This record gives sequence, C-alpha cells and structure tokens, in this order.
Amino acid sequence: MLKKGMIRMIELSKENFEKEVMDGNVPVLIDFYADWCGPCKMIAPVIEEIDIEYDDKVKVCKVNIDDEAEIAASFGVTSIPTVIVLKDGQIIGKNIGFAPKSKIEEMFSNLQ
Repeated sequence: MLKKGMIRMIELSKENFEKEVMDGNVPVLIDFYADWCGPCKMIAPVIEEIDIEYDDKVKVCKVNIDDEAEIAASFGVTSIPTVIVLKDGQIIGKNIGFAPKSKIEEMFSNLQ
C-alpha cells in the first residue's frame, strides 16, 4: 500500500497502456522522455513533485520514446520532453519542452 507522498509513476508500454490510461476516472499526465535527453532530466523532478502532490487526483505516467516509439507516434510526439494530459481518453493539454510546474498544473487544475 502506498502512502500519500510516495512516487507511484507508471511506466507505460503497449501491454499496459489501455488499462492505465483509458480505464480510469482521473486525469492522466503522460511524460514522454528519453534517458539521453537533457531537458527530460530537468523536467523529471517537476513531474515527480506533481505525482506526489496530486496523489490520487492525477495519474502520472511515463513513456520512454526509445522503448515505446509506437505510443509516442500515436500522440504525434516529435520533440521531447512532451507532457500530455488526458481526461476520458481525450487530450486536454499538451506541452512541448521544459516547463515550470505551474504551467504543467494549468493543464489539469481546472478539472479538480
């Protein structure tokens, strides 16, 4: 059992994508990244903060574009980092490149 404040990010793959992203009643934030990407490393702590602070209000997931290029392509991801927020399977927000926490939070804050 996870305690409030624990990181619980989910690494998405073709196998778990439908279950983790499409089946749920909270917004889903997806961070598209690569291990070699400098800006992706810069935004990672921001994404982790959101994961901890929004606990059960937002599901935070990650997609390594090198491992899951098909998922990245299905969302039109051509630059990283890209952060996408979905609600009920629909994209409600998208940010390309590094962004401060407040800008990322704007994508889902009006849903809570």
